[in-house]
Amino acid sequence: KSPLVGTFYRSPAPGAPPFVEVGDIVSPGQVLCIIEALKVMNEIESDVRGRVEKILVENGETVEYGQPLFLIDTNA
Repeated sequence: KSPLVGTFYRSPAPGAPPFVEVGDIVSPGQVLCIIEALKVMNEIESDVRGRVEKILVENGETVEYGQPLFLIDTNA
């Protein structure tokens, strides 16, 4: 879930590969995305281990506090 209101970005810079793709296995502390708020880029890290099943928001989309960003299967 988004810890703040801002703009969601899947990659560290325009044209760079995304931090994660659907099907990737992620670990706690792994960066999943960036949320820009007040011109500050905030890296959002996973707090669980599992497989990314779905990315719930589009790149460049504004997200709200508490909004789900990823669906992660922790049984994978």
